[in-house]
Amino acid sequence: MLEEVILPTYITVHLGRPNSSAENLTVSFDYYLKNVASSEIYPTWPYEALRANIWAQMSLVLNRVYTEWYRSRGYDFDITNSTAYDQAFVKNRNIYDSVAAVVDEVIGEYLQKPFYREPYYAEYCDGKQAQCPGLKQWGTLDLANRGYNSLQIIHYYYGDTMLLRETDNIQPILSSYPGYAQRLGYSGLYVFIIQELLNGIAVNYPSIPLIYPPDGYFNDVTEQAVRVFQEQFNLQVDGIVGLATWNMLSRIYVAVRKLAELGSLGRLEGYFTGLWTGRVLRRGDIGIEVQQLQYFLSIVAQSYPNIPPVTVDSRFGAGLEQSVRAFQQEFGLLVDGIVGENTWNTVYSVYSSLV
Repeated sequence: MLEEVILPTYITVHLGRPNSSAENLTVSFDYYLKNVASSEIYPTWPYEALRANIWAQMSLVLNRVYTEWYRSRGYDFDITNSTAYDQAFVKNRNIYDSVAAVVDEVIGEYLQKPFYREPYYAEYCDGKQAQCPGLKQWGTLDLANRGYNSLQIIHYYYGDTMLLRETDNIQPILSSYPGYAQRLGYSGLYVFIIQELLNGIAVNYPSIPLIYPPDGYFNDVTEQAVRVFQEQFNLQVDGIVGLATWNMLSRIYVAVRKLAELGSLGRLEGYFTGLWTGRVLRRGDIGIEVQQLQYFLSIVAQSYPNIPPVTVDSRFGAGLEQSVRAFQQEFGLLVDGIVGENTWNTVYSVYSSLV
């Protein structure tokens, strides 16, 4: 995955299904989007319908770029023109002026869920010949004719919390791989990314050791986690993160966090910074947020004997609920065993004062 949302200067389109021996065509990104919009929607549709559709189209392709969906699988392109997988794109097609004008207006605007880093995978379909749980293109025409504006159309299909973001970060699509293998003794941003991805994957593959705190140092625990990951996914087991392991880490993280699905769990903004992610945690929950809560509380419990010790295992069970209740009692919070914004922020504030 990339570390930031970019607006590509150029994008390479595979003119067929992913495994077909079809032509690759590299075009400017604005031309690509104008072609897709001209191929999928009608130029006579109301402005508000056109804009809503183009936002969804923009967001979907930027998600493909951000997640390195095809590049991480060894393909030499960024997206296909197969609507079974991606978006319609027709080589040498005419571009509609009304569509091009809207693309020029909104270029760089995309959809994103609160607290998530990736552009939203805004799945859509025509709503007539094909059905899907996301936006219905013909439905946008009806909504626009009923007076909905483009953002209201987006909220109708994707929920009221969906945000409209914008980037002017125009640059070529470059691999996220640092260009050299990461191994025991290394440190820095790339090691932190490895730890972040491994911790996220470990929620679904608990045999992978959790790395807490994730600190950007490639230590023994990190090496062991890499080895278990490599064994799990049939890679060379050497504890070194070269290109093959790097790409597989990205692919599996995207899969387990559902970053390329409507129901994305998100790549969390401000991972391990103590930023509340907007998710209320309670007994029965599992995930990265639970991991972080457990680690913060495990440090707090060392200094507050009334708070039971906490195990970091990604699962909100009875033991964690007991520790949360004890923490809430200790610090004058509502004692309900549920971690909302107030409890989360207090836990992190106390943790921060101890480290």
